Amino acid sequence: MIQVKNIDKGFSGVQILKDISFTFEKGKTNFIIGQSGSGKSVLTKCIVGLHEVDNGEVIYGDSVFSAMNKKDRKEIRKEIGMLFQGSALFDSLSVVENVMFPLRMFSKMSKSEMRDRANFCLKRVDLINKDDLFPSEISGGMQKRVAIARAIAMKPNYLFCDEPNSGLDPKTSIVIDNLIYEITKEYDITTVIISHDMNSVMEIGENIMYIHKGEKWWEGDKHSIVTTDNKEIGEFVYASKFMKSLRGKL
Repeated sequence: MIQVKNIDKGFSGVQILKDISFTFEKGKTNFIIGQSGSGKSVLTKCIVGLHEVDNGEVIYGDSVFSAMNKKDRKEIRKEIGMLFQGSALFDSLSVVENVMFPLRMFSKMSKSEMRDRANFCLKRVDLINKDDLFPSEISGGMQKRVAIARAIAMKPNYLFCDEPNSGLDPKTSIVIDNLIYEITKEYDITTVIISHDMNSVMEIGENIMYIHKGEKWWEGDKHSIVTTDNKEIGEFVYASKFMKSLRGKL
């Protein structure tokens, strides 16, 4: 579980986040959604410690992360897996070497143990016999699965996914959504997904926070989001053609 309590953050006198409190629940797919510029990325960077909060607390489990020194934060970060928007694979490393990268950085495994762990993670994301290929030799969907395998290599307690379906076709997006959901349940991870893709929200959204102009404007699940009378989130939810067509069936 991750909690943010009364978070404020600003830059050069401009307040970006205003008194945000939310609980990201363990074993659930927790979404941060909102329009571009609403503060989603700033909040996420505050949660992982890339930005220091001006006020409030960030809490991992029972540990007040925002009050920790650099050394203690490093221990928490070892428990965090990251899935970046563009997959962020190393072009010069093979598929299996990409997955082994965090193990080389943070574990004390032997080379054979690291390779075994990497192969296990690749098998879990349904990538077989792709070990020695390079990112440029596989599809965008496969690259995303390699990135997920790398994110879970260290057996994280927390998984952050930044726009996981960016650049993917609708069919592949569903595959990635379901994979993230399955891994969250299987390993009982606190998964935080930053997205503006309502298809993804409606597919796997269990605990959702909507940010509007730096404030928490709404929270709920994928079922309550389609019936809320909140004007701003209603406009956001039904902006896509898919959601407009769904609205007519409700």
